[in-house]
Amino acid sequence: MSGYHRGELAVQRRSGLAERAAHTARAVHTEIPAVAADFLAAQPLLVVGAADARGDLWCSLLTGTPGFLRARDARTLDVAALPHGGDPLAGVLAGVPDREPVPVGALAIEPARRRRMRVNGTAHQDPEGPGWRLRTEQVYANCPKYIQKRTLAPAPSTTATAAVPRVGARLTDADRELLGRSDTFFVTTADDTGAVDTNHRGGGPGFVSVHSPTLLSWPDYAGNAMFGTLGNLHVNPRAGLLVPAWESGGLLQLTGTARVLWGSDAGPEGRSVEFSVEKVLAAPSGGLLAEGPPEYSRANPALTTASTLRSVAPGDPRSARPG
Repeated sequence: MSGYHRGELAVQRRSGLAERAAHTARAVHTEIPAVAADFLAAQPLLVVGAADARGDLWCSLLTGTPGFLRARDARTLDVAALPHGGDPLAGVLAGVPDREPVPVGALAIEPARRRRMRVNGTAHQDPEGPGWRLRTEQVYANCPKYIQKRTLAPAPSTTATAAVPRVGARLTDADRELLGRSDTFFVTTADDTGAVDTNHRGGGPGFVSVHSPTLLSWPDYAGNAMFGTLGNLHVNPRAGLLVPAWESGGLLQLTGTARVLWGSDAGPEGRSVEFSVEKVLAAPSGGLLAEGPPEYSRANPALTTASTLRSVAPGDPRSARPG
């Protein structure tokens, strides 16, 4: 058995990579290997995604001193951190009930060494600590492709007033500018059973195209052929994005719906994702700072066109909510 759900299998077949995906599936574990436990214990950040009470998917960033992630046993990761008060997942993870686990998708990433690890499962109460526990269902490493090499440091704290996120339903000019120059973001998706996955997306600055205050897109670059993100979107259009502002330590969080475009509609890569924004949270703090400019991944494809900061006319089919 491959372990893939029907959406992943459909995308693998359409991409002509089903055989390769079957081989890649062997790298997925339900338990935390010793090497993974060591890697997690050394990390100062964890990207985590989940659904809020309305069913909207959000992607958040948790930070702490190395050691805040600890493998308690082969199937349990202790996470000694919670989202800040204004984060959409603050109440979800802080109030995890003991008998009603919450599906989560987590990604531990170390940009300085271009290493990353996916840990998917369910969130549970941690009666012994200030955070929560992740009961693992999938644990696996990903390749270093498209990770920009950068050294991260904690952002200075701000006042409570300044830290309150801005909430809206449309991207501001500042949001669009951040997206237009971004080389990294994170995306949370879920399958039709509610199982959640969080993944990394990277490319050269400008690989995210902003078409309007409520519509953006990005190319889907070649990866490990598992198609966790695209497979989820095949069966469930809900998605959440997290865009770090490395220069300021701010965070941009978006929730909405997405769809996969193929062929001539998807640009030179043959596949792209179109995301419709439904809600925006922009926090001036809560993230990490990058020390100096990044060393861009050699795997980043050359951009054929610049990010398009243009409006979509009323009635344009791209302005409709993806199905």
